Amino acid sequence: MTSPIKLSIVFLNFNKLIETQETAIHLQALCANRNDIEIIAVDNGSVDGTAEYLQAQPGIFSILLPDNSGIAAYSAGFNKAQGDYLLILDDDSCPQNLSGIDRALLTLDQRDDIGVIAAHIQTPDGNPQWSWHLPISDTFCRSPFFIGCGFLIRRELFAKIGWYPDDFFLYQNEIDVSFQVRLQGYDIFYDPACIIVHRGTPSQRPGWRRVFFPTRNTLWLIRRYYPQPQASYLIFSRLIIGLTSAIRFNELITYFKAVRDGLLLPMTKNSLPPELRKSFIPFWKQNSLIHQLLRRT
Repeated sequence: MTSPIKLSIVFLNFNKLIETQETAIHLQALCANRNDIEIIAVDNGSVDGTAEYLQAQPGIFSILLPDNSGIAAYSAGFNKAQGDYLLILDDDSCPQNLSGIDRALLTLDQRDDIGVIAAHIQTPDGNPQWSWHLPISDTFCRSPFFIGCGFLIRRELFAKIGWYPDDFFLYQNEIDVSFQVRLQGYDIFYDPACIIVHRGTPSQRPGWRRVFFPTRNTLWLIRRYYPQPQASYLIFSRLIIGLTSAIRFNELITYFKAVRDGLLLPMTKNSLPPELRKSFIPFWKQNSLIHQLLRRT
């Protein structure tokens, strides 16, 4: 008798053959004896042999897309997934082991109020990859956000939200989902025992990407989820913060394009109520000019 699928592991690939191979080999080994786990790889139109490699892998269901559509491509994998829960990875991340994943799954089974488990992210040599998205803690606790290279989410909840926002392409998609999860009445918890090893670093990414998408997408988030006058302050702050980044990377033209798109695209308001805005203070501090200046002094 075939066991029902409890967990669907979905990861996205684009022109990183060596990283994809390492992730695939690790996942195949971890899940070799687990009939309750399926592995789904979505390829975003790679031309470096990644698609052909994935198609030949036993135990991995591959979805090969013709073009790079950014994080929107994940939806092809999410729609195919059969598990009650999704473990979402990048092509350069994988679980350290399944014991931490199983513990997180048990938590989700027992706690109907939790929609997302944010994993602990670390480098291959065991150093934590902390960011403002997560609490710096060694205990199971509430978290404002999660990191996209490793988290667990209820599939039905994610489907109700509409998966990742298609138009973001890259970056800040986790913030949008976190806002939506909380608006749906669910909590996000950080589990330090659920460990994801992430081999990539932000410094490897092109400067234009680190200017355009964070600027544009953050402006969209502010306009959609924050009421006035908070929205005006955060927009002003984000414009200054983005300009500073653009000067650093010599990407002023990219910055002005991001500002144009971030401010002119029509936006449907879905303002966070006051009690939720308090729980998302890290987002405020990250995009508040006063807080950023204080942090640097």
